[in-house]
Amino acid sequence: MSMSARTRPEAQAPPEFFYNETEAKKYLHSTRMIEVQAAMSERALEMLCLPEDTACLLLDVGCGTGLSGETLREEGHSWIGVDISADMLRAAKVREADGDLIHRDMGRGMNFRQGVFDGAISISALQWLCYSNDNNEDPRKRLTVFFQSLYKCLRRGARAVLQFYPQDSEQLQLITACAMRGGFGGGLVVDFPHSTKAKKYFLVLLAGPPDASFSLPAAQGADDAMSTAGVSVAGSVAQHEGRRHAKRKQKRNDGRAIVKSREWVQGKKETQRKRGHTVRPDSKYTARKRSKVKF
Repeated sequence: MSMSARTRPEAQAPPEFFYNETEAKKYLHSTRMIEVQAAMSERALEMLCLPEDTACLLLDVGCGTGLSGETLREEGHSWIGVDISADMLRAAKVREADGDLIHRDMGRGMNFRQGVFDGAISISALQWLCYSNDNNEDPRKRLTVFFQSLYKCLRRGARAVLQFYPQDSEQLQLITACAMRGGFGGGLVVDFPHSTKAKKYFLVLLAGPPDASFSLPAAQGADDAMSTAGVSVAGSVAQHEGRRHAKRKQKRNDGRAIVKSREWVQGKKETQRKRGHTVRPDSKYTARKRSKVKF
């Protein structure tokens, strides 16, 4: 990624505090920030694949100062924006944003009636749900609540295009797994995959039953043979789990026991005994894999 974990905004403060009045003013006056936001919004709108010459009602998650909404309005669409930062929403009113603005934490769900939106976009907001601000916040639960509520408020067959900045492969897997759990199909599109600064991740999701006509958009800047247009949500999760499984199966060459093998478990138990802990005696069931219960 172009930014290290130490300098990422998500690691500095919760979004409602990070995006304060000072940060909000940057989105009012910084030409570069406005241009970048507009470009990503146009790209997300393109991947929604909305019907031509048809005005749609769209949801902007993490709408901020309304820059993305301005792009939606220029294309003839109506929009409703949701954001956790009161200062960003106040800046949106200063800009005279023409969408309806709602102050709400996306991690608590989208509180709209079923099937009301024709599509949804989100620019640089989704990754915030991967961070806990206190002991009561579980990123997996917050992501699941978000995706389930987003799925509910989209009409069947509608798309959601969410641009985000994952910190690492673990966050990427967490997000895609929660999207699947929320009912979505779709996949991941990575624009400019070989560029450190220009690389952009877009989660392109489909609400409703599987559609044979659905296809992921082609990635920008991915012309060489090693690049792909996108990876399905299910494929992304499967690939990640496959790598983890293969890693667990690898034999160690340093003389130590393989993690979770019988030898490894027995070693752990012997260590606990030496420390004076009560440990169950070894048996033929020690370290045996339990069969998974199917419901």
